[in-house]
Amino acid sequence: MTRLFERITSLFALWTVLGVGLAWFRPEVFLWVADGRFKPFGQPLISVMLGVIMLGMGITLSFDDFRRVLALPRQVVTGVVLQFTIMPLAGFAIAWGFGLQAGLAVGLILVACCPGGTASNVISYLARADVALSVTMTMASTLVAIALTPVLTGWLAGVFIEIDRWNLFRQMVAVVLVPVVTGVLMNRYLPRATRKVTVVSPFVSVVFVVLIVAGIIARSKPLIEAHAGVLLLAVFALHATGFGLGYVVSRLLRLREAAARTISVEVGMQNSGLGASLASSPAFARQFPDVMQAALAPVPAAISAVMHVLIGSVLASVWNRSPGTASDEPVPAL
Repeated sequence: MTRLFERITSLFALWTVLGVGLAWFRPEVFLWVADGRFKPFGQPLISVMLGVIMLGMGITLSFDDFRRVLALPRQVVTGVVLQFTIMPLAGFAIAWGFGLQAGLAVGLILVACCPGGTASNVISYLARADVALSVTMTMASTLVAIALTPVLTGWLAGVFIEIDRWNLFRQMVAVVLVPVVTGVLMNRYLPRATRKVTVVSPFVSVVFVVLIVAGIIARSKPLIEAHAGVLLLAVFALHATGFGLGYVVSRLLRLREAAARTISVEVGMQNSGLGASLASSPAFARQFPDVMQAALAPVPAAISAVMHVLIGSVLASVWNRSPGTASDEPVPAL
């Protein structure tokens, strides 16, 4: 059973594409996810799903994972710094350069300011990168994002509308910090129960990510049709920049090939589920003076979820043909 769940989970890119395709042609199948009809615990269903995803991430972590940050300080710090410089600045530059409407611009910048997603761990494995470093970077960027995502979004997206940073921070605490910390504590103090849950938690996370993305695609189909050309190009440019500069800068800093691949993947792949959840929340929508622009905000994150797994999968197939250790010598000093 464990191997079956692992196999299903490893095909997350396929499930994402299939889910989005079904949502496009049969939107009624997924509308219930994003139309507000279900509010467990009085909260939007998407936010609850994201909390479960973050809990699933937390229960896979131990205190040893946090110590690994100290064991790999240069790689982790480089990756996190690039994550929160390349992507947010690229998001702003692309939104400005493409002349995106306020809703799309804010949504693109918001997802660009999110941390790396757990899907990057699978892509790192397929790309023969450093999976342990990938897991550590995802954890580190997620925790740092609790403060940096509101700050950077407020700074960069504030050019288009006034952003309530404190509201974003409260949402990050509720849907990221609390579930992750709860998961870590469960792993530490309830190890037997946690081991049983971890068998299915990655599968549940994949299902919920697909539902979140498909729900937003289903709800936003008319808006996507109206802005498809510029939207797809902008999201592609964002992730291509992240993958490309993440690798090039890492090699220029003389990091090893496997580490450079890992950082490329971590920088290029965002936690699109988090971006979609934040952008679709009622509190975030109220910041827009125009209802139509508020409806556009979650769309870039939904497109991002598909785009980054497609780019990452292609890149992984290329890198998989050559070992990550084949060029594991530092780049000569410039």
